[in-house]
Amino acid sequence: MSNTTGSKTSERSSDTIRVGLTDDQPLFRAGIAMIVASQPDLSVEWEATDGLEAVDLIASHPVDVVLMDLEMPRLGGIEAITRVMASDPPAGTPRFIVLTTFDLDDRTFQAINAGASGFLLKSSDPEFLLAAIRTVNAGSAVIAPSATAGLIRRFAAPREANRRSSLEALTPRELDLFDHVAAGLSNAEIAEALHLSDATVKTHVSRILTKLGLRDRVQLVIFAYENGLIAPA
Repeated sequence: MSNTTGSKTSERSSDTIRVGLTDDQPLFRAGIAMIVASQPDLSVEWEATDGLEAVDLIASHPVDVVLMDLEMPRLGGIEAITRVMASDPPAGTPRFIVLTTFDLDDRTFQAINAGASGFLLKSSDPEFLLAAIRTVNAGSAVIAPSATAGLIRRFAAPREANRRSSLEALTPRELDLFDHVAAGLSNAEIAEALHLSDATVKTHVSRILTKLGLRDRVQLVIFAYENGLIAPA
């Protein structure tokens, strides 16, 4: 049964990140809710036991970030994300972080393609989960560290690379930044490497994503390996 949480609503400032939690395991849900609610800048707005409840709650109780399990009764996480992304809620589409017991598999990639901005294992450290919520809310993407190698292997299948046609819309400076982002560098690391300001890097990355029709850094990495633009390390 869904549960809306109002204990922090009246105290919440405009900077508080509103979080929705979807999982069919009450004990796990309670633990995550306790961790998230312990932070002054985070607020658990509601809890849902499956994807169907989550879709309804997203429409009636807008949030910024939704933590979403994949395997649930009635409606799973992938299907729920797909429905929300297609419905375009009046209050705006939240960003999704997928929580799963398993490492990378086909369902994880389906969730990313459906619109998830993050992927974490349920065994992740609480500090990493909290950082992931803030990172995703800020517009970036997060992948569990243990999944990086698998991501590369999954999308690095041998193919004829055609860098020029794939990236013809980018300027020379944007091509430089594309390589750095695809290699996994943060904005700060790129700024240091290319002697640019953080703000300039952020602007360039935003333009690159727009030109290539990509949602976030996760999709950029997938795009790079899928098109043979970067060789696996």
